[in-house]
Amino acid sequence: MTEAKPFTPVKLICGLISSEERFFEKAETRLVELYGQVDHRSPLFDFNWTDYYEKQMGKGLKRKFLSFEKLILPEELSEIKTRTNELEEEIRSEFKENLRVVNLDPGYITASALVMATAKDFAHRIPLQQGIYAHLELLFCKKEIKLLDWTYPDFKSSGYQRFFRGIREVYLEQLKTQRS
Repeated sequence: MTEAKPFTPVKLICGLISSEERFFEKAETRLVELYGQVDHRSPLFDFNWTDYYEKQMGKGLKRKFLSFEKLILPEELSEIKTRTNELEEEIRSEFKENLRVVNLDPGYITASALVMATAKDFAHRIPLQQGIYAHLELLFCKKEIKLLDWTYPDFKSSGYQRFFRGIREVYLEQLKTQRS
C-alpha cells in the first residue's frame, strides 16, 4: 500500500478587480494583514474581457495580481477563498458603498499549474470544502503555458502569462532554498 505524503507548499496569489486605486490599496493592505508580505505585483491590466462584473461593480474595471512571499499548503485554498469573499464585503462596508468595490480571486501556483478558487460549480471544477471549488486555469510546460478549453479569456493574454511564468520561477527558487 502506498502511503500518502504531505503536499508540497504552493505560491499564494490573488487577483484583484476594481475601478479605483483606493479600493486596490485597501484590499492589498488587508490581504497583507492576513497572508503576509507581497513579493510581486503585476501591472494593472484593463479588465474588458467580459461585462460579467459591470452590474455589480460598474465600468472601467482593472485587474492586477499579487503574489505572497510566504508559501501555503494547497489545502488552505478554500478557507482563503471564503475569507476573501468576506473581505470583499468588509471593504465595501468600510467605504460605505452600495455596490461591490473589489473582487478578490485567490489561487496558487505550483511547478506545473495555476489553480484558482471559485464558488461557482462547473463540470471541470473540483469541490474542496465550504462550497469552494478548485479551478485548474493553466498548465506550465518547460517553455510554454498550456491553455485549457475552460481557461478564462483574460488568462490567455500574454501579459498575464508573463506575470505567472515569472512567479513560477520565483516559486521554484523558493522550493530549492527550502530543500537545501
